[in-house]
Amino acid sequence: MSTIVAVKKDDLIAIGADTLTKLGAVKESAAYVATASKIVRVGENYLAYVGHASLGLVLASYFGQLKEPIRLDSAQAIFEAARRLHRALKEEYFLVPTEHEEDEFESSRLDCLIANPSGIYGLYALRSVQEYTRFYSFGTGWMLALGAMYAVYDLPSMTAPEIARIGLEAAAEFDDSTGPPLEIHTIGVQK
Repeated sequence: MSTIVAVKKDDLIAIGADTLTKLGAVKESAAYVATASKIVRVGENYLAYVGHASLGLVLASYFGQLKEPIRLDSAQAIFEAARRLHRALKEEYFLVPTEHEEDEFESSRLDCLIANPSGIYGLYALRSVQEYTRFYSFGTGWMLALGAMYAVYDLPSMTAPEIARIGLEAAAEFDDSTGPPLEIHTIGVQK
């Protein structure tokens, strides 16, 4: 899978991801894969995703074809965008929306973190959306990243990008599906 993180502290937001790709037991590092990024930029928004490697191509294709700029500046706006995206995933990108029989809704099979000047948000596979006030993580190394970020977040000298890096480094050290190099983008907080 991978590990992605987003951090909001003071006037900065950071979003980051590792760049390792795995196909079963085979690891493909960014040294061999030119398209290893798990972060897609859409206007002033950064979307970091975990899951199948094709999701990056799908997200770039979908958002690149939109006629009007997309609003991703609130939980409700992201939910509405996710509803439209889910329809396109099924109809245009041939998504198989079944994941777990007990789910009440079809899965988009996409978990991502979204960062923009309005804040940091998590979009889950069943299209629920959370806004996070400090930090969060998704992916196979999410618990490691959360623990590491929690341990350093309140240190006065730590900035959002430094906290994000520490979370990703902890995941890369102990999770076999997370690996360097790490990619981190920084955004100023809207005032």
